[in-house]
Amino acid sequence: MQTTFTHHQSAHCENGVASNLLKNNGLHISEPMVFGIGSGLFFVYLPFLKVNHAPAISYRSLPGQIFNKLASRLHLKIKRQKFSSVASANEALEANLKNNIATGLQVGVYHLSYFPDEYRFHFNAHNLVVYGKTETDYLVSDPVMETVTTLTHDELDKVRFAKGAFAPKGQMYYPINTPATLDLKSAIIKGIKNTCRDMLAPLPLIGVSGIKYVSKQIRKWPVKHGTKKANHYLAQMVRMQEEIGTGGGGFRFIYAAFLQEASVVLENEELKILSKEMTQIGDAWRNFAVEASRIYKNRSVKEDAYNTIADELLSIANREEIFFKKLKKAIR
Repeated sequence: MQTTFTHHQSAHCENGVASNLLKNNGLHISEPMVFGIGSGLFFVYLPFLKVNHAPAISYRSLPGQIFNKLASRLHLKIKRQKFSSVASANEALEANLKNNIATGLQVGVYHLSYFPDEYRFHFNAHNLVVYGKTETDYLVSDPVMETVTTLTHDELDKVRFAKGAFAPKGQMYYPINTPATLDLKSAIIKGIKNTCRDMLAPLPLIGVSGIKYVSKQIRKWPVKHGTKKANHYLAQMVRMQEEIGTGGGGFRFIYAAFLQEASVVLENEELKILSKEMTQIGDAWRNFAVEASRIYKNRSVKEDAYNTIADELLSIANREEIFFKKLKKAIR
């Protein structure tokens, strides 16, 4: 049993699944456009929520929100379902496959057998597409993988019903109605305004203010928690930024690509200039990750390394504050 589906590799799982499912339904929307219209760029620091024994940090909106906002702004209809049992989840998925409906799933990472061991840990907001089934396996299009892959029936059950934060509960989703024409201009403007509003929100734990707050916390970690725990916290921050689907530095590059596409659609040269600026900010995030990794691997030769890395993060926050204020003005 196999649906008609073409796999396209992407930089991020939810963007990639959304783009691939829409392409499969005749709407050719790029990954950056999905991310930008869906207002995926975000920052939130949740010290009261621990992931792998460290404060939760996310560089993106909540799981599912990118596709939901994209659908709302482009007037698409997406069906989402969660399940109380493995049997009912499997029955619904199999019915979709029989009806030639490739289906997006939210899953846990830990039991994804095709992931390298170093990437398999307890993170429940990964996304993939199931497009077919054999007697022993499900046919899987994971957009972060170069080619299609498979999971056994038992493996798919485990990842669909992984436990912990953001437990997927067998969640599946797929388009059920796509319009013949799209109002990209309106959707792009709404997406940009939403992102600017989030990143400039006057709240201590989100957006630019959240980045500044984390900078202050980094200065305190070695004294408050000791070097070992501080190193673990810093390592978790880099992991969430560079290795997991919350992708801080990489998301800046995707957003820059979105602004470049948006500049053409809106005939707005200012967005093209801001696209280049966001790319430079993405480079700064990547440099931050490199310096931070040297600290937690005990390879840094800098004196007062934690304050130095906190200064770098504060500089990024200040640059993003200026950037989003300019972006907000550019689409009025």
